[in-house]
Amino acid sequence: MWTLSGFSDEISPDFTEQCEVATSLGLRHLEVRSAWDVNILDLTPDQRKTLKQTLLAYGLGVSSIGSPIGKIFIDEDFAPHLDRMRHAAEVAHELHAPYIRIFSFFLRPGADPAEHRAEVIDRMRALVRVAEDADLILLHENEKQIYGDVPARCLDLIRSVGSPYLRLAWDPANFVQVGVRPFTDGYAMLRPHVEYIQIKDAHAADGTVVPAGQGDGEVAATIRALRHDGFDGFFSLEPHLAAGHATGGFSGPELFRTAWQAFTNILKTEGIEYA
Repeated sequence: MWTLSGFSDEISPDFTEQCEVATSLGLRHLEVRSAWDVNILDLTPDQRKTLKQTLLAYGLGVSSIGSPIGKIFIDEDFAPHLDRMRHAAEVAHELHAPYIRIFSFFLRPGADPAEHRAEVIDRMRALVRVAEDADLILLHENEKQIYGDVPARCLDLIRSVGSPYLRLAWDPANFVQVGVRPFTDGYAMLRPHVEYIQIKDAHAADGTVVPAGQGDGEVAATIRALRHDGFDGFFSLEPHLAAGHATGGFSGPELFRTAWQAFTNILKTEGIEYA
């Protein structure tokens, strides 16, 4: 049985409404990225206390911290960002989250990824050392315009860092938006390292984000292969159906329900049980 989660700030800025809508869909987990329009890593202790109490009241767990770690340019100062990673680990422990989503640094327009590879790997190793000390798994998301935005460089990151505490979050829409056919071009290469699935889809022609199964993200083919491979993990809805930007996205309650319906329809068609 597969476990559904979702970036609940796509529902509403208000954390109570996030929980209300999520539980109405039968979700038992959230991926927490922001609450009350404040990033998860910038919440005050009192805000985090309220967030934890609300999660408890709705019987919800946290599948992952949807952090912005790694969403700075590769030539920006890293030391403060490493401190932020240490704080992210503290927040993950506080919310009993086993995972922290991260990225492999934005490259300036026109930059050659190969010229920045060594610095990227050094920084990723430093982030992973924090995770190893905290016994948390980092999930690298294949975001657009970062070093690891295509399958070959995602694999390079995993192999070069060489730690079980760095795994991959698979985002089909992001692959589509950089000209990759996710399943065709990346699945066989990356599957041994994929730990977590983010559910959004996109059209290859213009990058428009659409509900799962309605774009070129090869979602159904990926789902079939994951079932065949015995995957047993989280599928996190990240619809981006109303807006998408460098720090996240938004859908609203109704479009989040639309995204949930589209994905669960695929699971039902494939005869896959979920919770």
